[in-house]
Amino acid sequence: MFDSTTRTLVVVGAQWGDEGKGKLVDVLAERADWVVRYQGGANAGHTVHIGEVSFVLHQIPSGILHPGVRCAIGNGVVLDPETLFHEIDELVTDGIDVEGRLYVSERAHLVLPYHKLVDAESAASKAIGTTGRGIGPAYEDKIARRGVRVLDLRHPERMRELVERGAAHANAQLATFGSAKRVDVEQTLAMLAGLAPRLLPLAEDVGLCIHRALKQGAAVLLEGAQGSMLDVDHGTYPFVTSSSTTSSGAAVGVGIAPTAIDAVLGVVKAYTTRVGNGPLPTEIPGELGEEVRRLGNEFGATTGRARRCGWFDAVVVRYATRVNGLTGLAMTKLDVLDTLDRIALCVGYEVDGELYTEFPGDLTMLDRAVPKYEWFEGWQQHTGDARTMEDLPPAARRYLDRIQDLVEAPIAFVSVGTRRDQIIGVTP
Repeated sequence: MFDSTTRTLVVVGAQWGDEGKGKLVDVLAERADWVVRYQGGANAGHTVHIGEVSFVLHQIPSGILHPGVRCAIGNGVVLDPETLFHEIDELVTDGIDVEGRLYVSERAHLVLPYHKLVDAESAASKAIGTTGRGIGPAYEDKIARRGVRVLDLRHPERMRELVERGAAHANAQLATFGSAKRVDVEQTLAMLAGLAPRLLPLAEDVGLCIHRALKQGAAVLLEGAQGSMLDVDHGTYPFVTSSSTTSSGAAVGVGIAPTAIDAVLGVVKAYTTRVGNGPLPTEIPGELGEEVRRLGNEFGATTGRARRCGWFDAVVVRYATRVNGLTGLAMTKLDVLDTLDRIALCVGYEVDGELYTEFPGDLTMLDRAVPKYEWFEGWQQHTGDARTMEDLPPAARRYLDRIQDLVEAPIAFVSVGTRRDQIIGVTP
């Protein structure tokens, strides 16, 4: 999708996350000069399959798997430094050259042990279904202006002051939860002091780096985590993450102007999944839902939790098209539907006898929503070897054509397997 008119491309999830963004970023990164993560943290899990080897990346952009591509972690990310270096070491062990190719925004906030402790002890976090990785508490400290940024590691006295403030708040929360656990400030400071010599050499003004790269004509890929329906403003609140997962968050989370963004690619599965609690209007009950989970191997790359599975929801994806300004769609996991005899497509919700075709912000409406489906005959053919749209069964093409019409965004890619080469680039 990079050409003379598209130099900055945002890749977003257009459902509830886990759409397969890692594979699309990996495919697109071959033509990129830079790949930048712009929000989220180690709660993300992007899986990329190269031959017989699978890489699960939590914070490092998927572009790191392409030699020569520079990667950065933007200021909008809350960075878990311990997890970051574990990830780097695993990549090096697997033969991936990271040296001189990875940059971390000096403005990025750090996820510290007390953030994880608060997350683990909070009944509210468990009710919402967070990953327990400390993401929400870290963003809370950021907004409350007591967060620790990467650049604070250069100033031990300033860092101590911030950690003491953060620890005091965390201890107050733990006491409110009825937990006997407390934060050890000195232990936290010792951990940071030990990580600083390795983390600070990676620290850069990432926004300035990308601004200069764009001025020089570089192709830049901005990679989001989670999905649009988990956006703190536009998702199914309060069952959301703590950051802006939509394309609007990309400019803020990297430090470039929104006018620098040329195109937005939304990634969707050929069906719908979500992890944890919250609305999923098209959830498939019983044995069929279990079968789709098995066929799609729907277990979280980060948590291992089983994902809830539903039929494709065109109401959700049309909403995602609008709030992201999607210029194209990438459909993943079409092959998971290969063996089904009938496939449903949600075109609207019936609530109290009235049909709605736009996604509501009121969760009480979603609780009462009955999906209105169009049913398609399954193609019951193997699609993993398809490399053009013409290679797909006619029934599969009809399904894709209808989705394209309903969500009001053209399909640019169709993935039919986990490998890099199992993808169809759709010619406009």
